[in-house]
Amino acid sequence: MPSENSLADAKQQMLDQHLRARGITEERVLDAMRRVPREEFVPAALRERAYDDRALPVEFEQTISQPYTVAFMAQAAGLQTHERVLEIGTGTGYGAAVLSHLASKVCTIERWPDLRKSATERLERLGFRNVVTKFGDGSHGWMEQSPFDVIVVTAAAERLPAAFLDQLTEGGRIIIPIGKPGVGQTMIRFTRRIGKLREENLGMFSFVPLVCDS
Repeated sequence: MPSENSLADAKQQMLDQHLRARGITEERVLDAMRRVPREEFVPAALRERAYDDRALPVEFEQTISQPYTVAFMAQAAGLQTHERVLEIGTGTGYGAAVLSHLASKVCTIERWPDLRKSATERLERLGFRNVVTKFGDGSHGWMEQSPFDVIVVTAAAERLPAAFLDQLTEGGRIIIPIGKPGVGQTMIRFTRRIGKLREENLGMFSFVPLVCDS
């Protein structure tokens, strides 16, 4: 079991060497990454690797994204404290926890019921009160909670789900990796302007595929 001191040292190394050094400069994002204990969101056997800058396996053949990817998407979203965010793919709850420090409310959807249940319990235990979770197909969004200022998608889609535009505010942003599984995807930021989406290429990443119900 890693000590508190070793975890604190690993977290500081993550902030300095893997985030700041690679272009994460938004202090609110860095502070959110500092405040969230990633070791609480990874399997117990991997706690000592919690601040490695790499994805780690979790239940149901899913992964918890590497810290840089979480920080990159949060920075790209440009969240303000009064804004509401929809996250597609709760996983263990780590991304939602980071976003909760940047937004007024985080709504997050997970398609694996047991994963959603454990993430919900974890977030509640750790005191993240502005996060609500839902079991379901994230490609449909969450109409009852809409509109959203930001939608963050933590799995790769071959195209942007059509439902997202209707649930996005004017000036709202969608951060999503687009591309086929296994070949890398392009991170895209869509911004809604006068009912249409402006598209920006943010670089190449690799994600598990977004699974949609037929």
